[in-house]
Amino acid sequence: MQITNRIHFRNLRGDIFGGLTAAIIALPMALAFGVASGAGPSAGLYGAVLVGFFAALFGGTPTLISEPTGPMTVVMTAVIANLTAANPENGLAMAFTVVVMAGIIQIILGTLRLGKYVTLMPYTVVSGFMSGIGVILVILQTAPFLGQASPKGGVLGTVQNIPNLIANIQPLETILAVLTISILVISPKKLNKIIPPQLSALVIGTVVSLVLLGNVDSIRRIGEVSTGLPQFQMPVFSAAQFQTMLIDALVLGMLGCIDALLTSVVADSLTRTQHNSNKELIGQGIGNIASGLFGGIPGAGATMGTVVNIQTGARTALSGLTRAFILLIVVLWAAPLTSVIPKAVLAGIALKVGIDIIDWSFLKRAHKVSPKAALIMYSVIILTVFVDLIVAVGVGVFVANILTIERLSNLRSEEVKTVTDADDAILLSDIERDLLDRANNRVLLFHLEGPMIFGVAKAIAREQTAMKDHDVLILDVTEVPHIGVTSSLAIENAIKEAIDNDRQVFIVGATGKIKQRLQKLGILDLLPPSHILMDRVEALRQALNLVSYRRDDMTTGYPTTGFNETALGQ
Repeated sequence: MQITNRIHFRNLRGDIFGGLTAAIIALPMALAFGVASGAGPSAGLYGAVLVGFFAALFGGTPTLISEPTGPMTVVMTAVIANLTAANPENGLAMAFTVVVMAGIIQIILGTLRLGKYVTLMPYTVVSGFMSGIGVILVILQTAPFLGQASPKGGVLGTVQNIPNLIANIQPLETILAVLTISILVISPKKLNKIIPPQLSALVIGTVVSLVLLGNVDSIRRIGEVSTGLPQFQMPVFSAAQFQTMLIDALVLGMLGCIDALLTSVVADSLTRTQHNSNKELIGQGIGNIASGLFGGIPGAGATMGTVVNIQTGARTALSGLTRAFILLIVVLWAAPLTSVIPKAVLAGIALKVGIDIIDWSFLKRAHKVSPKAALIMYSVIILTVFVDLIVAVGVGVFVANILTIERLSNLRSEEVKTVTDADDAILLSDIERDLLDRANNRVLLFHLEGPMIFGVAKAIAREQTAMKDHDVLILDVTEVPHIGVTSSLAIENAIKEAIDNDRQVFIVGATGKIKQRLQKLGILDLLPPSHILMDRVEALRQALNLVSYRRDDMTTGYPTTGFNETALGQ
């Protein structure tokens, strides 16, 4: 297995320009997310450098740009707030430990080759989850947008304090925040191709605050940003908070996996390549471990940075390494220049990110597509914002899967048919039709088709009631590629009931995994070997013989305590 990402220098110019452009975009975003998370601007920069470098070096998507993202920042904000409230002395260090734990979880998922399963979630759940995160980010930026410190209590605390925040609004800072969003919204597309709108908004907002409002001391700025290499953060654990830390790490790790792999799919569509999901998760995990160990906030694949990187000409991981190197230069030598950036400007940038994360396109038409889909999406949004991220995803996936299983079960149930004569329920050959007609409704052909998932067991039990007044049951599983345990046990019940009522049973077409499943459950042991056949015609012939024997037996007055197969020459 190749350890590092594939790097070559045949596209040197495109990779360097891609990395440079991605770095320019990453700078204001890293500062904004660092401040928004509560860890500080330095943590945002360190996260952008470390996650970006190691994910590019060890990941499985050459053009992917990894850095702190809106969804990861939302979760990290809650982690820092909860742990610092519970343990003011070591809370921040414990939060960085959670980042390390999240990275370890990502590596485990990648090592177990579970990457391809991570994004197997219904779109309604993904859309609701991401929209919920966008709403959270918007709510959390309300206070700094209005020129005030964020109140305690996270989302609920902010919502409860909105009247107070509005009453104490700081007009100058709010003007700067509105100016920032206005630049992001109205900036011409042609200009955006030259200068990223986030950088334009950052520079213009800062210059306006210095030139026109330079003497106003009330404008809050991000302050001194430490320069130099980040210091190693020894992981800190607390027995009282370990369970909370583990749950937070699972949320961060899974969210990072989803975020990164969804962005990898976008990169594939733009470059017409195919990423390695498992390798990407390992790269993301290494990046987040490094970030947590050196005081950086977590990151994942960033769609905006990745798209710009590719559109600028990048094709290998050299672009991601170039971006990380440029940001490192900023951290080492140019960080003091960022100290005058107003917090309101960063709040405007982060709030615009939150608005963009909301899936407006699907929100507008979800109710038209399916009322159930819309209900799932809105439920996930509400649970994400006001309850818990894991609860939101868990409930959403559970309900969506239950509805999907119900639909599949209804479709598959239509393929559970009982046939007693030559009707059109299933496709029969002329010989089979003739044999069924001659049986005079005394032979029941139980035809199963398609995957027999557990939801089909109810249909099998329902059709089982049609077995009254029949002498022979033929279970045809020739066209069944898969059978679940629940459906297998439903078939077993049908066989046992037939035997208890002195009826003969044949199984037709049990091969491969179907036969193995029935053997392991001991279902085939209920029947004599001569009643386990591969040919439906042969089963119908034997059944007709048994029916004819019973009819003759009843005519002559002989007892019918069972079928004498020896007398039939079998």
